[in-house]
Amino acid sequence: MLPLFLLAMALPHAAGGGISCYDDAGQPVDWFLAYKLPRARHSPLAAGMHYMYQDARSGGWVPGRALMNSTQGAVGRTLLQLYQGANRRAEDAAYVLYNDQPPKNVSSSSNRGHTKGVVLLDRAQGFWLLHSTPSYPPPTAETYAWPHSGLHNGQSFLCVTFPYAQFEEIGTQLRFTDPEVYDARVQGAFAQDLPDLRLASEMQHVREAPWNRSVALTSLGGRQFLSLGKFRLFHDDLYSGWLAQALSSNLYVQFWPNSRGVLPSNCSGPYRVYNVQELGFPAPGPSFSATVDHSKWCVSVEDTPGWACVGDMNRNQEEEQRGGGALCQRDHAVWKSYYALVQEYNDCDSTPQLSERGAGSRG
Repeated sequence: MLPLFLLAMALPHAAGGGISCYDDAGQPVDWFLAYKLPRARHSPLAAGMHYMYQDARSGGWVPGRALMNSTQGAVGRTLLQLYQGANRRAEDAAYVLYNDQPPKNVSSSSNRGHTKGVVLLDRAQGFWLLHSTPSYPPPTAETYAWPHSGLHNGQSFLCVTFPYAQFEEIGTQLRFTDPEVYDARVQGAFAQDLPDLRLASEMQHVREAPWNRSVALTSLGGRQFLSLGKFRLFHDDLYSGWLAQALSSNLYVQFWPNSRGVLPSNCSGPYRVYNVQELGFPAPGPSFSATVDHSKWCVSVEDTPGWACVGDMNRNQEEEQRGGGALCQRDHAVWKSYYALVQEYNDCDSTPQLSERGAGSRG
């Protein structure tokens, strides 16, 4: 682990000196998206750590400036604060690390939520990082690293900087999604001010209906997000059973299609949910199959209302009985970036269909 004074030099302070998401240049940002790309067969190991990056200033997807195992990239820079935080006093910072497939030597329960993420905050502000990577990140007693198991498949990341008060709502959402917490510290004033975050850190889930909850969250910079979380007793698919109706949108859904009991595209309700089959970044970016993409996100088929969500869950029978959720935003640039990724999807009769971009790129 780097000495504390070197960490302090490496991390520019966010406005107000608080914990923040950081971009590839080491500057605090209100939010960012990262998409770890799949590793092509027979390519070097480093090829499994390239990513695409987007924030409010990037104008869409741009290549990441570092590798996923580096603390010079957005995700690594952001999480470096966590390992710096391990040296802070308990009254100065709180954190919750959760993953349904936690790092090695940590036991887990398949009954808990299918959800992965990191919460880190001080008394002014902090970040919520949602991601899809198993065995990641390391506990705070270790140093930052990228897992070898995370080299092959695509992975998704959404980081948002929130003011202090919003972490009580985030804690409540975590009690619905019921995460497997493998490292946490929510003590002192944090525990008093944010009781649901403390309960979530202790894996104390909700105890009574309703079994799903949505809440509007406002980032430090004033951006509106919608957090949607379900507990296992919701007994339905997150997307066709709730999100499509809640967002009043037909949805393309990207998820890991290699699990058992995958649910087909669903057209039974007022809004349709289509499983993505093939993806591609605009040239010169790569194209790849959903079978090598472990990321979890959805995007509305129409640009109005233009939702894009990053979250936790696959579409399969098992995960109808598990907790999880998504963090959504209405932003045309973000919607366009995710919509453009969809090259092919399955219609509700299981017939593969080319999207508008897929038809254009192949025609």
